[in-house]
Amino acid sequence: MAGVLGWASVGCGGDDATTVTVYAAASLSGAFEDMAGEYEATNPKTAVRLSFAGSARLATQIIAGARADVFASADTANMNRVVAGGRTAKSPVVFARNHLALVVPAGNPGDIAELEDLEEPGLVLAVCAPEVPCGALARAVLAGAEVEIDADTEETSVRAVLTKVMLGEADAGLVYATDVAAGGAKVLEVPIGPQERFTDYPVAAVSNRAEAADFAAFVTGPEGRRILASHGFETP
Repeated sequence: MAGVLGWASVGCGGDDATTVTVYAAASLSGAFEDMAGEYEATNPKTAVRLSFAGSARLATQIIAGARADVFASADTANMNRVVAGGRTAKSPVVFARNHLALVVPAGNPGDIAELEDLEEPGLVLAVCAPEVPCGALARAVLAGAEVEIDADTEETSVRAVLTKVMLGEADAGLVYATDVAAGGAKVLEVPIGPQERFTDYPVAAVSNRAEAADFAAFVTGPEGRRILASHGFETP
């Protein structure tokens, strides 16, 4: 799962539909699937094609020439890479905020009550790779808490970390608050404490197509904000 780009087409839009291709951070999957559905309902001649993966991987593909219309990143650093590569048609707009969270499987088999417990021998910790936004945040939080531990597995997206925890393949994982909600009854959140950190999510039209600018505006508009809030994202 960690190495595979996730594609989703929301709705049909008819044989003569125009397709807008959206590259979005894995942590946005639930919110953007709902957003695409609502967008298509009010724009029946437009089909939304969603591609989810880690922001670093998506940014690299866009810079290399991938035919994306819209890019929504889980941090400003990867968006800045795309901007510097001359691959945005419009200036990015920050549309959401997310907090890092420590998640454990339901039942908390590792008996983890705080970040410092991750130093206990034998515990399996899953994090995102350093180049992925949630990975950079995880390392900053661990350093701030003076917790010295090497992760047992590094994933290319935050949803891959969540899956490891949900399946019981890891005793703990560092994900986003919205991923804890997505995990439902299969996971529990352990408070991080004063080291809590957040990331901002920017979106930008990559192509010059009118549909690209329109979908990006939908994300930042009132309907987009409502959907994001329903998935636990905060207003920046």
